Amino acid sequence: MLRSLVVATLLTATPTRAADDSPAVDYASQVAPILQKYCAGCHNDEEREGEFSLESFASLQKGTEHGPAFKAGDAASSRMIRVLTGATKPMMPPKGEPKPGDPEIATLKAWINAGAPAPKGDPADRPALIVPKIASRAKARPVTAIASSRDGKWLAVARFGRVELHAASDDGPAPGDEPKRVLDDFPGKVTAVHFSSDGTRLATASGVVGLEGEAALWNPEDGSLIRRFRGHRDLLFDAELSPDGKVLATAGYDRTIRLWDVDTGKTLRTLEGHNGAVYKVSFRPDGRFLATSSADDTCKVWRVEDGLRMDTLPQPLKEEYACAFSPDGRAIVAGGADNTIRVWDFVSTDRPRINPMVLARFAHEGPIVQLAFTPDGSRLVTTAEDRTIKVWDAADYSELQLWENQPDVATALAVAGDGKSFWVGRMDGTSSRYPLPAARERKNDARVAKDASAAPVRDAVEAKRVAEHEPNNAVEQANELEVPAIVAGTIAGGKDGRADIDLYRFSAKAGEPLVLEVEAARSGSKLDSFVEVLDAKGQRIERVRLQAVRESYFTFRGKDDGTVNDFRLFTQDEMHLNEYLFTNGEVVKLWLYPRGPDSGFGVYPGQGNRWGYFDTTPLAHALGEPCYVVQAHPPGTELVPNGLPVFPLYFENDDESHRELGKDSKLYFNAPADGSYLARIRDVRGLEGADLRYKLTIRPSRPDFRVEFTPLKTAIEAGGSQEFRVKAQRIDGFDGPIRIDLDGLPPGFSATTPLVIEEGQVEALGVVSAKVDAKAPSTDQAKAGKVTASAVTGGRELSHPVGALGEVKLADKPQLTLTIRPAEGGAKPIHDSADGPLEFEIHPGQTIELKVVLERNGHAGPVSLGNEGAGRNLPHGVYVDNIGLNGLLITEKQNERTFFVTADQSVLHQTRSFHLTTAAAGGQASHPVVLHVR
Repeated sequence: MLRSLVVATLLTATPTRAADDSPAVDYASQVAPILQKYCAGCHNDEEREGEFSLESFASLQKGTEHGPAFKAGDAASSRMIRVLTGATKPMMPPKGEPKPGDPEIATLKAWINAGAPAPKGDPADRPALIVPKIASRAKARPVTAIASSRDGKWLAVARFGRVELHAASDDGPAPGDEPKRVLDDFPGKVTAVHFSSDGTRLATASGVVGLEGEAALWNPEDGSLIRRFRGHRDLLFDAELSPDGKVLATAGYDRTIRLWDVDTGKTLRTLEGHNGAVYKVSFRPDGRFLATSSADDTCKVWRVEDGLRMDTLPQPLKEEYACAFSPDGRAIVAGGADNTIRVWDFVSTDRPRINPMVLARFAHEGPIVQLAFTPDGSRLVTTAEDRTIKVWDAADYSELQLWENQPDVATALAVAGDGKSFWVGRMDGTSSRYPLPAARERKNDARVAKDASAAPVRDAVEAKRVAEHEPNNAVEQANELEVPAIVAGTIAGGKDGRADIDLYRFSAKAGEPLVLEVEAARSGSKLDSFVEVLDAKGQRIERVRLQAVRESYFTFRGKDDGTVNDFRLFTQDEMHLNEYLFTNGEVVKLWLYPRGPDSGFGVYPGQGNRWGYFDTTPLAHALGEPCYVVQAHPPGTELVPNGLPVFPLYFENDDESHRELGKDSKLYFNAPADGSYLARIRDVRGLEGADLRYKLTIRPSRPDFRVEFTPLKTAIEAGGSQEFRVKAQRIDGFDGPIRIDLDGLPPGFSATTPLVIEEGQVEALGVVSAKVDAKAPSTDQAKAGKVTASAVTGGRELSHPVGALGEVKLADKPQLTLTIRPAEGGAKPIHDSADGPLEFEIHPGQTIELKVVLERNGHAGPVSLGNEGAGRNLPHGVYVDNIGLNGLLITEKQNERTFFVTADQSVLHQTRSFHLTTAAAGGQASHPVVLHVR
């Protein structure tokens, strides 16, 4: 378009009048629309192709680098007309682009021949979009934005071309209420309104689509305009004042964010980096950082003082419409077109770095339009296109209250300064005020080990052995049992064409933990048992209610019923350790994060056969099979709908959930109330016959454990260390920590003791070390080491001897030694002395840098320190990060390397020793170091 406006005749200083008496052509209403339509797309103030802009009359007057574009009073000689008509090459607009018709060219000629008169009024007046006027049939203009002053004095309601200022009444403006004041000097739709912290100023965002964005500051007391801010090249979507009121941040469809000096109106800096429209800006409460959400499926964080981008927050699948810092400044929350709330911990306060996403929750069945925190940060309000409003408990982002079936989409949201209510404005022009529910009361969030000492426990008595007697298929025919009992029966003798089932009635106290265990397949029976507990009327008893909070599916290969590794899941980057995953009736628990793009989650217990939770049975799962991240709630809980399924689970079991009993069943039952209950047993396939025999044991639960220790098999070199492993078998649902003590080591030797198998885990790793000057132990000394395990369960302290440590032998100096040291610029030790191990500190959600130093004493090859398990005995949820495809590797040309240790946000405060190990040079471990998580 007009790319080659070269040398043209000079623009005359005195415009002449057209020869005829035809009406004068108006630039603003007749000429500018033609130039905007056909030329300004390429020739504008931002993209001056041919060093020429037709965006405004002032720009047109400047001409090109070769001279003026037209000669006032002489259209025929004007270069602009000649290239439009093809009289001069190249013809503009270029081939394939829309061209002005003869009537439009005639208008341009008439304007030039009339002397090219300037537009009337201030040349700097805002641009106008020249389009046909279409009368609206709506009775009320949609509410496009709403804001409440912090002191509760004002409520600003924005619509197209106006902002209404109301006194903030109890219920908000009712239909027909007259506002105290109306601001109506806007170029178009008002997209955002925000009061300053002290309530003395109101910032507004507006503009004209495709032409210009405009922000403004107003005095709400008298409605006077304080200042306008122009510079964006398209409609603004947001304009917000910094907490101190000195900086205004604006953003819009032109993909840029501008920071303005409020006092001078000048641009401080322009922030570029988004690849789509920017919908929302949000200052951190201290005013130092700005979060932005965009149509490019990201949020970004910027440092206000210099515009440095601190991070791009990834993971959203679609446009992000809203974002906000939490009132304490520690988190950023965003929502948008993928219907999901996402929460990131904000840690990049000193330098650009990754801010970890700590939560992603499916929130609405439509795109999230707005979100806002209460002033104390305890609750979050969201509105969505599915015509719902929700309030969330910000402690865990669980739903507190739902308002369904809104009259229209609530596109505007404001929380009252006292945190007791909020306003919404809707597309139908209405607005409403709602009370905010209180946040849930919470105890100290430090997790406390479960203590079942308050649960009723029966005296330990010998189980009575009885035989099943038919008929016992119906509730009224159930055999009576006195717990504890062992009953021998057979699934046979069904009537009316139905397979046999056996029912047994027993009594239990509220909260009493009982175990129902079937022995069948282990004894050669052909029974594939299924056992369940029913109420006295034969109805199933709900055990737990699972609410899906995120949907997913298997993306890489199916899974058999034993696999614990490589669970590759859709949106797995949004999942977290220790979350429950429900798939086709099975519940698993996420144990280990994926360690790269071509890997998936590990699930509990991390080794051996997969565990099912809530007595669900591990099953095979197909590629593409749906699954859900779920949260567990007590039975009967009234859940706020979130558009995802709710799965009730009952007291029932097919195959024992840890797969320790093969096809036999084992069920843990906690009686919900004092009363009579029914145990029902059947064949899961619906078979019956004389060879489907079983023994059913109903007994009190006796939580316990067994620990296995693998005795040392190799000699320990002087100055070296060897790793050992202890592994626990958990009995009757015991889930607590287990302490391991090593005693009786020879002089000159030391070990990691006490060693703890963490709650819910099955193993721990330690080292036995020999000093450089250690002496070979005597035979008695070498065999004196003992291992003991202890724990507390149900108020009982249990202690079990594990066995001998094994014969401790001393060997010569090792071919290599490993030492963990501080890295230059990394974490500094909080304790470093010759009397004890190095001690480091890490916070949940933090990554620290350490270094491993290798001393070679004959070994010249590479030294591999492992892959996903490189950090030995780290607290669960703390792991060696960024290991790459080769794992943690020291090449043959290296003697040291740095490595990174990351603590998941969910890791509990604790202290634990960890080490590194290698199979090179016959196997060596580093001396342990201590890591404090706090």
